[in-house]
Amino acid sequence: MIRKMQPDEIEIVSDIWLQGNLEAHSFIQRNYWIDNLNSVKEQFKEADIYVFVDKNQIVGFAGLHGNYLAGIFVKKEYRSRGVGRKLLDYLKQECSELSLDVYAKNIQAKKFYLQNEFKVDHEGIDESTNEVEYQMLWKRG
Repeated sequence: MIRKMQPDEIEIVSDIWLQGNLEAHSFIQRNYWIDNLNSVKEQFKEADIYVFVDKNQIVGFAGLHGNYLAGIFVKKEYRSRGVGRKLLDYLKQECSELSLDVYAKNIQAKKFYLQNEFKVDHEGIDESTNEVEYQMLWKRG
């Protein structure tokens, strides 16, 4: 089931965010993610967070700010089970277009978005990490 996050679930979602970033971005210092956790919690309050619930447990989520997809995060033990795809399909029903940024070194995420009809719009440098990232776009066809 996919639904909007409840305010009292922010700690669960924040933990999934932190673990997902630590696991997917080994090329970035661990402390970068840890140091940004409180700021991200504040950003969650301003975003639309959609959680994927399995057996009464949040196992993944997608963060949306307008048409900007801030990320899809899934607990490690639930990855490759279609959770991310279901979250993305849900958002595609809600929005006529989506944009996102993904690190070039995050090969798995880039592949996931390319397989799900996103196109690379342009390449840039994330100033906070000095890593190459791609802005990717999807538009309902």
